[in-house]
Amino acid sequence: MSFHNSEYLFLLLLLVPLVAWYLWKMRKSDASMQISALRGLEQFPKSVRIKILSLPFILRCLAIASLIVAIARPQLSSAWNSRNAEGIDIMIVTDISSTMLGEDLSPNRLEAAKKVATDFINSRPNDNIGLVVFARESFTQCPMTTNHTALINLLYSVNYGLIKDGTAIGLGLANGVSKIKEGKAKSKVIILLTDGSNNAGDIAPATAAELAKTFGIRVYTIGVGTFGKVNLRLPTPAGMRTFQMESEFDEETLKNIATLTGGRYFHATNNAKLKSIYKEIDELEKTKFQVENFSKRTEIFYLFASLALVFIVLEFILRRIILKRMP
Repeated sequence: MSFHNSEYLFLLLLLVPLVAWYLWKMRKSDASMQISALRGLEQFPKSVRIKILSLPFILRCLAIASLIVAIARPQLSSAWNSRNAEGIDIMIVTDISSTMLGEDLSPNRLEAAKKVATDFINSRPNDNIGLVVFARESFTQCPMTTNHTALINLLYSVNYGLIKDGTAIGLGLANGVSKIKEGKAKSKVIILLTDGSNNAGDIAPATAAELAKTFGIRVYTIGVGTFGKVNLRLPTPAGMRTFQMESEFDEETLKNIATLTGGRYFHATNNAKLKSIYKEIDELEKTKFQVENFSKRTEIFYLFASLALVFIVLEFILRRIILKRMP
C-alpha cells in the first residue's frame, strides 16, 4: 500500500498532545473522598460504565486518525514486469608471449590486459564469455560460460611461460573462432589483443579472419603497447632481469582483420586507453532487453472515511445515550 499525499500522515502526531491532554483532564476530574481504609471496598468490582468511560475518547481518536489516513489517499498497487534478456557470445583471445611483459603499461601489458578484461567481464552478466590464449601455440583457457567467477579465476592464472614463446596471431584467432562458432547466440564477437606480429603457427591471420567472416563473427582487434624502446622484465636462470626491446607490431594486419569481419581496430598505448577501448566495445555490443511494465493503483481512501464515520457514530451513541450524565 502507498499514499498519494503521504505528507498528511504527519498530522497523526497531533494525537499525541490530544491524548496527553485527556489523561491530564481525567486525573484532575477524579472525585476524592477521605475514608479510613480501602480494605472493605476491594470486593466491589468496577461497573461496566466505569470500564468504558474512556471509550468515547478512544473512538474520537480513531475517527481523527482514519480521516487523516483518508486525506493521505491510500492506494493499493498491483504491478508486474516482464524482462527478457538475450546475451551474446564473446571470446577473448589474448597474446601471452614474452613481449606482453613490456612495462609501458602498468605493471606490464599482460597484467593490465587481465585487469581491464576482468572489469569488462563483470559488466556483461548475461553473456557467454570464453578465453583463448596464444603465444607460439594456442589453447582454450576457458570455454564459453556464464560462470564469470570461474572465468576470471582462470584469466588471472594466465602467465608468461605457459606456452613456448612466439606470436601465432592466426592460430589464436582460428582457435577462438572454432570455440565460438557453435554458440547459440545470434551475435558473436571476438576480442583479439596482441602486441606483436604473426611469426608462428600454421594459419595465417588473413585465413583466420576469413573463417570468422564465414561464421558471421565480428572481430575487434587491439594492438597494445607503444612504439620504440620498452623495458621488459623476464625470468632467467639468474632471476628476474630487465631488458630493453624494440616495440612494434603489425597494425596493418590487425586493421585488415577488423575491417574484413565488420569489427574495429584499436591501439592501446596506456592503461587508461586500454580501459576506454573495452568500454567502447561494451557500448558497441550492448545486450538488448525487452521490458514490459504494467501498473495499476486502486484508491481505498473511502474505506478509511467509512471507518471514521463508524467511529463517530459509535462515539455519539456512547456519549449521548449509554454514558449520558444526568444533571
